[in-house]
Amino acid sequence: MNGETRALRAEDVLQMQRAARQGGTRKLLTWLSTRSGADILLVNSSDSITSPSLSSLPAPSRDLVLRGVREIGERGLRSGAIDHEGLTCLVLPLGSTPGLTVPLLAAVASSPAPPGLAHLLADATHAMSLSWLAEHTQRQRRRLSTADARNREAVLHLLMNGHTSVARQIAGALQPDLPDRVRVYVIEGPPTARARVALEVAEDDADAWIVPCPVYTRHMLVLAPARGAIQGDASPTWMSRLTVAETCRVGESDDVPLRDTATGYAQAFHALAVARHRRSRSSSFTCRPDLALTIGPAAAVWANAFLLPLRTHTPRRAQDPDRAELLATAASWLAFAARATAHLKIHRNTLAARLAHIETLLGLDLDRLGHQAALSLALRAVAESTAETVGIEHPATASTLDQLLLSPGVEAWAQTQFRPVMRAEHGLPPDLTDTLTTWLRHDARIGPTAAALSLSPSAVRKRLARVEALLGRSLLRPPSIVHDLWLAQRALGSSAFPSGRAE
Repeated sequence: MNGETRALRAEDVLQMQRAARQGGTRKLLTWLSTRSGADILLVNSSDSITSPSLSSLPAPSRDLVLRGVREIGERGLRSGAIDHEGLTCLVLPLGSTPGLTVPLLAAVASSPAPPGLAHLLADATHAMSLSWLAEHTQRQRRRLSTADARNREAVLHLLMNGHTSVARQIAGALQPDLPDRVRVYVIEGPPTARARVALEVAEDDADAWIVPCPVYTRHMLVLAPARGAIQGDASPTWMSRLTVAETCRVGESDDVPLRDTATGYAQAFHALAVARHRRSRSSSFTCRPDLALTIGPAAAVWANAFLLPLRTHTPRRAQDPDRAELLATAASWLAFAARATAHLKIHRNTLAARLAHIETLLGLDLDRLGHQAALSLALRAVAESTAETVGIEHPATASTLDQLLLSPGVEAWAQTQFRPVMRAEHGLPPDLTDTLTTWLRHDARIGPTAAALSLSPSAVRKRLARVEALLGRSLLRPPSIVHDLWLAQRALGSSAFPSGRAE
């Protein structure tokens, strides 16, 4: 080999390494094809093409490549060359890696083969092997990351549906163990910023659970152990560094028992609605009394009577949803509306069919906001009740919803819901209050509200966005406070409840 040939091969090796660094195996294959004038491809020992597609080759070339691969495997050769009907095929293994089946590098060209093709392929095997191994490792890492995320999402689903003991068992295998009390964070932002925050959370708190949100693609959930009285309201270290990821916003819940993870999520989601309007890009949930707790045991008695047809439902066919599935569907739909399909992992037609079944059993029209609010209150009241407090065998003592809203403390609770909007010191124009009450009367629908107020839909949305900022709660995106606002408006006597089962 003369000096000119050696210099040319050295330059080719540098070009291969540059192509591999810039685009991996795909770009290296393209460079080799251009340089040699042959069809260059990677082939697994199982005769499947790794890159590019085997179907792009003419049938004679494709058959010759597969024949060469089979002969290499059957004879245990280190390389092979086949000439057939005017074509030449060269096959070289990329090397051996313990525990991995490494593909082979193949070239097909018209006979006679281009000068130096064998040397070019031999020189390419090292760079190609390293690129393929790096890509294989990255694919495996993505698979493991995806599997871990799905397992953690399954734990989150169990917690959100109240299956705490099963969630603990699965979490124990995945690690870390779930704490008795948690604080929930909802982080919103683009993928790169969320990934950066996730790394900081993992460094600061090894016991925190980091879960991609199954409903909102721009959200990530963090379930951290409750900080308790010693740490107080001091923000965790990673939150104090949130300015590093300026495109992220975060909402923080109160400390809640693990069984109330769904409540913690709703709190963090409402806090996130406030964080969107703050320069600090973060907000903690400000506690307001819950209506079911304000009413007391009477709410659970009413809720049991209200939900009795659903809680005692027995499906006619084995494939029909049972009572647990229907209750979970109702809770998910009330929380996430159409996005319940992502939360429950079901088709939209399945969701519609289940909702229609729920309407039939309970005598509701779930297009009406009042009926949604009644169902929401019933589900919360049952979840917060205990077996000692209430039993489904005593529905006769239940009040109607109107009687329930006359309970002591409900009027004060209702005023608390509207107080941020009604305060005179905000200097609010009266049209904000009118827009909110009109929107509630029209089942939280933008179109009918805009028509009633002679406004454009965008103007209504802008006004409601201002109301959302004042309330410090999510209003336009579920989970929303809209059901509580309807109940508060009803309690204050400024709404007409639609006729139907909900009364």
